[in-house]
Amino acid sequence: MKILLLNQVFVSPEEPGHTRHFEMAKFLQACGHELVIVASDLNYQTGKRTVARRGLYAEQKIDGVRVLRSYMIPALHRSYIWRIISFFSFMFSSVWTALTVKDADLIMGTTPPIFQAVSAWFVAWVRRKPFLLEVRDLWPEFGVSMGVLKNPMVIALARWLENFLYARATHILVNSPAYKEYMLSKDVPENKVTYIPYGTDVDMFNPEVDGSSIRKKLGLENKFVVLYAGALGQANDIDTILRAAERLNHESRIRFVLFGDGKERARLESESARMKLINVIFAGVCPKKEMPAIVAASDVGIAILQDIPMFRTTYPNKVFDTMAAGRATVLVIDGVSRELIESSNGGVYVRPNDDEMLAQIIFELSKDPANVRQMGANARAYLVKHLDRRDKLNETLVLLEKLVQT
Repeated sequence: MKILLLNQVFVSPEEPGHTRHFEMAKFLQACGHELVIVASDLNYQTGKRTVARRGLYAEQKIDGVRVLRSYMIPALHRSYIWRIISFFSFMFSSVWTALTVKDADLIMGTTPPIFQAVSAWFVAWVRRKPFLLEVRDLWPEFGVSMGVLKNPMVIALARWLENFLYARATHILVNSPAYKEYMLSKDVPENKVTYIPYGTDVDMFNPEVDGSSIRKKLGLENKFVVLYAGALGQANDIDTILRAAERLNHESRIRFVLFGDGKERARLESESARMKLINVIFAGVCPKKEMPAIVAASDVGIAILQDIPMFRTTYPNKVFDTMAAGRATVLVIDGVSRELIESSNGGVYVRPNDDEMLAQIIFELSKDPANVRQMGANARAYLVKHLDRRDKLNETLVLLEKLVQT
């Protein structure tokens, strides 16, 4: 069985970001199948080229995984208009790149961005193959809720496009239970939607990993380390972290460490300097393969999003990695993620946009290391039992085989 995936934001272990589809490709490879990936030649977090390309695309073999890097205009972090232009450039280039793969049994598209899913549908239509739509975030609803999409005509067009894809997908795969409920509210048949959470690699992220080298490198010995690892964008509400850090600026033992990049990074660094925060470290980006040691260097991980009702439907991947590493999560997101953390007793919930509460919780946790360790152990146990990525990939394989056989 050969699966063709179009994913603009695909990340290899050598890049910053989430490597779920690379891990999926390796799993399928071990099962005697192949996942061929059409990806952008830019990294989504940094906006930088990942490969030297001659012609339409560059072909890579990454630990046996075939990746076709298709052209994308390098303007992701200029503005939202330029970001859309970049998305459109990949939308068109990826079609031509994907059509060079002639023997795929199933075409898989993923959203967001939604435009690449249109490309995947078109390739599936041309090849007369099943089309699996993977919905990782709800677009355009997130964009509307954040105020990024404001024009009524653009919103109407985006929702039409969303419904177009739902109607034409052979099947829809979602990674949050709330996404399935959303689909049903849009009159998508229940038997057309499958919920499989991503989970995480419980061997890669585990409590035995040594993070002391990261602590030494960043000068964090004997500090209580609060780690944020992920995109530095508008949705992530890093400003609330900075305001909480300002409240704790006098606490010499507490450090906020931010690993990641994105459109907001330069502004956030300037704001941190303006606020004279001595307890915040912008640590830059690192490949995914280095993330286990970085998470191991923390005492708690923080997951945060803007206070938007639609964000209550989402499962951030960083929460799973933190749990698997045996670290407690400070969760500044309501909804299904809160239910996960409270069910596992693996962390503490903080109201979104409440920097006073966030500072107070972090201060209290810094004074209670035994409780922090226990929450981390609880989180690890729950993750291993319910969200081991190997189990979730097995469930995904069953779905793929079913779709190919229909």
